[in-house]
Parts: sequence; structure tokens; C-alpha cells
Amino acid sequence: MNQRGIFVVGSLNADLVQNVPRLPNPGETIQGSDLRMFSGGKGANQACAAARLGGTVRMAGRVGNDVFGSRLQSELKAAGVDISRIGISSQSTGAATIFVLPSGENVIVLSPGANADVSASFAIGALEDATPGNLLLCQLEIPPETVFATLKAARARGMYTILDPAPARPIPAECFADLDVLTPNQSEAAAIVGVHTADIVSMQNATAAAAALLRKGPAAVILKMGELGCLVATPQRALEVTGHAVEAVDTTAAGDAFNGALAVALAEGADLFEAARFANGAAALSVTQAGAIQSMPDRATLRKFLHLHSAVPGD
Repeated sequence: MNQRGIFVVGSLNADLVQNVPRLPNPGETIQGSDLRMFSGGKGANQACAAARLGGTVRMAGRVGNDVFGSRLQSELKAAGVDISRIGISSQSTGAATIFVLPSGENVIVLSPGANADVSASFAIGALEDATPGNLLLCQLEIPPETVFATLKAARARGMYTILDPAPARPIPAECFADLDVLTPNQSEAAAIVGVHTADIVSMQNATAAAAALLRKGPAAVILKMGELGCLVATPQRALEVTGHAVEAVDTTAAGDAFNGALAVALAEGADLFEAARFANGAAALSVTQAGAIQSMPDRATLRKFLHLHSAVPGD
């Protein structure tokens, strides 16, 4: 299959996970499950998701000279990711402390660590062999100035740029013009547009929010709506893509599964609406498994899932 290369510039984290019955109140101690360690970080998650689905993926970022960094590199390599652009930092590997509620929803506290060492020069250097038409996936868990400079450099090289604006941070107005696709969830879209998350709870709300986001300058917006699915919007058209009903175990990396799958479908020549359907399936499957990297589906599993759910073909 003729496929364009996918470059991921972003974070690599050790995810420290506990299941809890509820969040504790200030000063309160509650009992949770045994502590589990998973490899994660939005950059690593998206790179792994894309590679497991058959993408040709190169990951750029930094880890510490520690056991967490070694494990991250080993797991990415095993998934098929080119890790030659992952550098070693004097700081410890980034970490995320994640509490998972009985509903499968989660809250996350980040410690940047080595991710803070991903400079613009380092990230742009990782694109030196990129060619026009290659895809770039970015997120906002590394220094935002690095992300925005890398997106601009990628656009100058003729790359197709995708930004997952997570976690929500201010985005300079001029950056939106460097984006082929902006992929916020409800809370991130609300932060960018300047409304409350509660104002984006339906597809009708999402249509209005996507229109406001498009006015800022990206070529397209995919607003991820959780179990409802997503809304794909361009200046010419908006389309609702219905979600899949599954039993959620852990929603930690659903958005990352979506973005990785979206990049693969686009790299294989799908249009944006077809790619969003493919990505919706990957996101739905990911929440049925615990962990981040570990929850990313492979191509055969996703193909079967999409066939059973009467979505788009898995190829």
C-alpha cells in the first residue's frame, strides 16, 4: 500500500495508574487499587496507535536516562515505531499520575520531566528527512513554543499538519493558519472558543463551536465528542460521525487512539470524513482496555470491529 510517512513530535511519559471509587476531598485519604505502571504520554500514545495500525511512524521527543525511559523506547520499538529521534535528557522521564473512576473516566496530573527539554531546534531537526505530503502529529504536552515552531516548519516543508490541542493551552492566533486539522475534545474546544464545556454537549453545540474554530484559520476541525462520536467540519461541509457503544474500562488514551488512527487513514489516502470514521472505531476499542499504549488496537482487531459495527472497511 502506498503510504505517506507519519512524524510524531511530542511527549513520552510513565503513566502511574490507580483505580479509585471517587476522588478524595482535601485532607482526605481513600483506598485505591494497586499502583500500576504503563508507558504513555500523548506523543508516544499517538505514535504507537499509528504504528499498530500499519503506519510508517517516526517519533521525536526526550526521555530520561532511567528505567521508565528505557521501557518507553522498548515498547515503541516493539510496536513498530522508529525511535531514532528520541533523545536522552538529564531530567527524569516525564510522568503522569492517573486516577481512574468506576465509570472509566479519569483525572490526570502531569510531571513534565524530560518533555520540557524538547526544544524547537531539536524538534525541527527531527523533520530533516520529511518530504512534502508526509504527516506531522503534535500535541501540547511539550513546550508550546516548540510545538508552534515545529508546525510552522512542517508547513514550510509541505507537510500535512495535525494538532491535538491537549492539554488545553493558549494558542497564538497566527498558529491556526499552519494547521490542516485541529482535533480538540469538548473541553479543549470550549477553552479555545471561550465558552464553558457545558456549552458543548450536543452535536448541535459542536457544529457552532466548530464553526467558531474554523474562523480562527485551520483548514479543518474534528471536534471529538466522546461516546457521541465526532463532528468533522471544513468551510464547505460539516458531518456528524456517530460513536460506538462499548463498555468503557479506561478512557485514558481514547483521544490519542483517535489521532493515531486518523493519521494512518489520511496517510493511506482516505478523505477526512472516512478517516474520522476509522479513527472513531480505534478510539472506541481503546477504552475497552486499561492503560495507554497497551490499549491501542492493531489493524486486524479494528477491521473486525468496524465490520461488526457496520462502519467503514478496515483497509
